[in-house]
Amino acid sequence: MSDSAFFAPAVTVLAGLEGLRSKQEEFYRQLHQQPELSHREHDTAAAVADRLDKLGFEVHKRIGGTGVVGILRNGDGPTVLLRADMDALPVGEQTGLPYASTKTAKDAHGETVPVMHACGHDVHVACLLGAATLLAQQQDPWNGTLITLFQPAEETGDGARGMVNDRLEQIVGPIDVALAQHVLPLPAGTVGTRPGSTLSASDSMRVTLYGRGAHGSMPQAAIDPIVLAAMIVIRLQTVVAREISPTDPAVLTVGSLHAGTKSNVIGDQAVIELNVRSYNDATRSDILAAIRRIVTAECQASRTPKEPEFELFDRFPPQ
Repeated sequence: MSDSAFFAPAVTVLAGLEGLRSKQEEFYRQLHQQPELSHREHDTAAAVADRLDKLGFEVHKRIGGTGVVGILRNGDGPTVLLRADMDALPVGEQTGLPYASTKTAKDAHGETVPVMHACGHDVHVACLLGAATLLAQQQDPWNGTLITLFQPAEETGDGARGMVNDRLEQIVGPIDVALAQHVLPLPAGTVGTRPGSTLSASDSMRVTLYGRGAHGSMPQAAIDPIVLAAMIVIRLQTVVAREISPTDPAVLTVGSLHAGTKSNVIGDQAVIELNVRSYNDATRSDILAAIRRIVTAECQASRTPKEPEFELFDRFPPQ
């Protein structure tokens, strides 16, 4: 078979791309202006379901909360699942774009936070709907079953599990191929792929440190959790730099540190939130163990009245 014959079906399907491009770009801008936090993707899900319904897909809504599944059956052939995530992040947008998000929302703790599609999920949704549109409009060159899956709550790590636990297998049946996408800082028009994991594992950890409070004028009466937290943050920077091989990619980031309520009062606890990125189970385990070792040792050095608490959350395997 010649190359032209091999690629002929794809060329036929893609023939409608230029006519669709401006519509999808406008849809992307709308999504970008109206981001929704994890498990709150109601408007996004409704827009997706409406588009799929108009394209002739069999639409299943509210799977695992706000998840949407569209099924397009086109004769005998393989079943291919295409997936996109829908949720945004509690980040304030500072891009200056004319369609920048100014939206705020209540987070899981009831705090008002800015919301932005800072991880590209608006692109993922727009691209998948574009692909679904092209394939629905040109069904002669292909056969089989196309499943489009729009997943909620990727950022919190539980959206996919929620869909799986909510009858997803019964809805989609056996899958021959499952494909996902993620925007990355590659040159425009470039698609990247590689064998093995492309995206790292991610583990977030919340560490609660306990001290002893006192007035700021009497530090000798306190066990200062802020000083303790500061020492821990500095020591954690040595884990990847001094305990992990330079040939083994890994990242340890302290993204949040909360302590105290007033300038002249030493509080009695501090909370550190951090994130670990790794590509294999051994490195992952080594870093998480090092964090516990360093935190525990620093607490012992400060003679804290209570052992630190560790909570792992938002965990993802390598992808």
